[in-house]
Amino acid sequence: MPPVLRAPFVVEFPFTRSLGPVQSAFLTGLRERTVLGVRTVDGRVLVPPVEYDPVTADEIRDLVEVGATGTVTTWAWNEQPRPRQPLATPFAWVLVRLDGADTSLLHVLDAPGPDAVRTGMRVRVRWAAERTGAITDIACFEPYEGEPAGPPHPHSGTFPEPVTGIVVPARLDYTCTPGRAQSRHLAALDERRTVGERCPSCRKVYVPPRGACPTCGVATEEQVEVGPRGTVTTFCIVNIKAKGLDIEVPYVYAHIALDGAALALHGRIGGIPYDEVRMGLRVEPVWREGSRHPDHYRPSGEPDADYDTYKELL
Repeated sequence: MPPVLRAPFVVEFPFTRSLGPVQSAFLTGLRERTVLGVRTVDGRVLVPPVEYDPVTADEIRDLVEVGATGTVTTWAWNEQPRPRQPLATPFAWVLVRLDGADTSLLHVLDAPGPDAVRTGMRVRVRWAAERTGAITDIACFEPYEGEPAGPPHPHSGTFPEPVTGIVVPARLDYTCTPGRAQSRHLAALDERRTVGERCPSCRKVYVPPRGACPTCGVATEEQVEVGPRGTVTTFCIVNIKAKGLDIEVPYVYAHIALDGAALALHGRIGGIPYDEVRMGLRVEPVWREGSRHPDHYRPSGEPDADYDTYKELL
């Protein structure tokens, strides 16, 4: 039995956005220990605020200040915090209706355990020691036994040095276990071979294999070596240089139908000017020393494939 393969993966990108007047006032207010909401056409106070009335779609700018205390409307206990979550110790995710607001704000509650949390409990904001104009300026909520704050009162939303934009680091950490079929495929790539699996029903060979035929839905077992040459079916020209990728733009990324395969895979096309790449171009893989997959595909020197030979793989 081959060993089970596992590999850590990280998908991460910074999401940058500018802020309109309402969101700018809200985040700048948090920096100044002030929680702002917005009043809708029918008089409700929304926290966090939005720029358009969710019922009428009218633009709304009527900012009000609400309390930094509130009531838990619902909650869920998080026993094992993940990296970059607000607290490193177990905590509760909570929806808190701040005093003066008509909607609830999602944040975290610092509590010793789930027995200390209940719907209806009173809480207050614990402000972060250093605040920059972000939702993390609220470090968390904590239990509170004091009196409710008064009703919301109007606020201009004006602060010195307002926050006008934010950068949110979106990130997903996960572990990939490829399974039997893809493990065989990856093992073959170590030997500079490309292996797929044949469906026992339709007899098509799929690369990379998934362990089942995507058309018939039946399990696949028979391994079939395909390629190494193939045909460009469709392609695109990349004009934006990716961070950390040492490839000069423009370059071509293509769907390549390897000989004997019933599914096109992705690959970069090299060894030819980008504006000479075409559908039907015959290509072969180029490997780098120590690489576990082809670095790119280059023209093989063969005549272009006839359209009828690859039209079903577009």
